[in-house]
Amino acid sequence: MSKITTEHLCRSAIIYIRQSTSYQVVNNLESQRRQYGLAERARQLGWDDVQIVDDDLGRSGAGTARPGFEKLLAAICEGRVGAVVSLEASRLARNGRDWHTLLEFCGLVGTLIVDEDGVYDPRA
Repeated sequence: MSKITTEHLCRSAIIYIRQSTSYQVVNNLESQRRQYGLAERARQLGWDDVQIVDDDLGRSGAGTARPGFEKLLAAICEGRVGAVVSLEASRLARNGRDWHTLLEFCGLVGTLIVDEDGVYDPRA
């Protein structure tokens, strides 16, 4: 049985893209290509509405404001997100507090987390 339901598909899939440093943004183009390519994975999983949040390119998670992460959390809390998609789920947040906040909000509103290895339901 798939964890992805019609309820999830009626909401947006958000591709959260980030790289920690300006150097990575300029020199690690393969990572960017793979991250932007996740939009196609979301479409293959059934989402029509796929949005990309890439406001945090070149921003470290260590004490730096991340407007893209804040935008992502706001959309989740508003119930507009069916899934958050990233290359690796652990890369969504750069510290334990942000990670637990993201998981808690996703669980409260029924948002899935999708990475290259699978689909995760924080409520399970």
